[in-house]
Amino acid sequence: MRMPLLFVALFVALLVSTPIGAQSVDVTGKWAMTVETGQGGGNPVITFKQDGEALTGTYEGMLGSTNFTGTIKGNAIRFSFNVNAQGMDIDVAYDGTTDGKTMKGTVNMAGGQLNGTFTGTKQ
Repeated sequence: MRMPLLFVALFVALLVSTPIGAQSVDVTGKWAMTVETGQGGGNPVITFKQDGEALTGTYEGMLGSTNFTGTIKGNAIRFSFNVNAQGMDIDVAYDGTTDGKTMKGTVNMAGGQLNGTFTGTKQ
């Protein structure tokens, strides 16, 4: 009778120590993106490096080339950067969801003056 009790105790300990749904997907690598706004669109290439929930990487597209930081929690992804385009500093924020192979969401530029959507595919 001791063996089943020990098995149950180990099983319960494992359940308590492993948060359900807390595991993030892995987005590390190069992504081909499509961005659509009311003022047009573009196809930036975004390279992610993931360390747990922390993201760093590079954006290369119509707004130039820059580094960014962000987070991934579960399937929710957020990253942002600032670029200087034609003498103007522009804050850009992406907010969406991902399964590790595709992503989609919204993009907010210039403090909400320009909004749009994005989709992406891991290369």
